[in-house]
Amino acid sequence: MIKIVAKMVLREECIQQFCAEAKELVEKSRKEEGNVSYSLNRSTADPRVFCFMEVWKDDRAIEVHNATEHFTTILPKLAAMTAEDQPVDLYEEVEF
Repeated sequence: MIKIVAKMVLREECIQQFCAEAKELVEKSRKEEGNVSYSLNRSTADPRVFCFMEVWKDDRAIEVHNATEHFTTILPKLAAMTAEDQPVDLYEEVEF
């Protein structure tokens, strides 16, 4: 499984619109075959900071997700509401 952490720092005036757009992205992404988990989280320290935390079965599932209509349509709208660029980090779980 692959985990994605996608942090976004928003402009304050965009928070409500961001949440409305992000809701659709989360709902549709959760229905994708390769999705294990998909959530939007808000920082307790800074209310402008949001983070998508995603878990996908494999690289192929991420490729399919990144090509979906909802991702390619909604993500540019969300990115336009950000105050600064942030990295998107991918992780693999360490198994013991």
